Amino acid sequence: MVPEASFEDTGNGVRVSGEGWFVVNARDLRWFEGEMGLFTMFDSELARFEQVGVNIGILRPGEPNAMYHAEDAQEDFLVLSGECLLIVEGEERRLGAWDFVHCPPMTRHVFVGAGDDSAPDAGSWSRPAAEGDAAPAGVHAVRLRDPRHYRQLVRLEPRWR
Repeated sequence: MVPEASFEDTGNGVRVSGEGWFVVNARDLRWFEGEMGLFTMFDSELARFEQVGVNIGILRPGEPNAMYHAEDAQEDFLVLSGECLLIVEGEERRLGAWDFVHCPPMTRHVFVGAGDDSAPDAGSWSRPAAEGDAAPAGVHAVRLRDPRHYRQLVRLEPRWR
């Protein structure tokens, strides 16, 4: 039987602190402010996902999510709300809510927040904003990594033959 994972309160949201299954609301997680947006991860340094990584990033207009780069594994992105500019293999694509981006290994890419500042801000979340948190706006994106188990993540259960 797989046990339920435990959580640790960090004073700025929770993080998973043990192995096992769990349910968590993204608003309750620790959020980090960096040079490349506001983001959270569903796993933590204490309990890493071995097969797939999932995180949420929020970009303000003009803010990149990373340097223009390529990964040695597949990456997939789903824009949840707002707008952004995708630069992929030297081409630009304007993206909006529910646009999905698939990047096979070694696909060069970066996302830049676009549109207006009308996305929800940290003050509308149910967790207290940490000192220094800026009101996030722009694109809310979910990033999925590791192609080996991507289909199971989307389907939620494997199809047996």
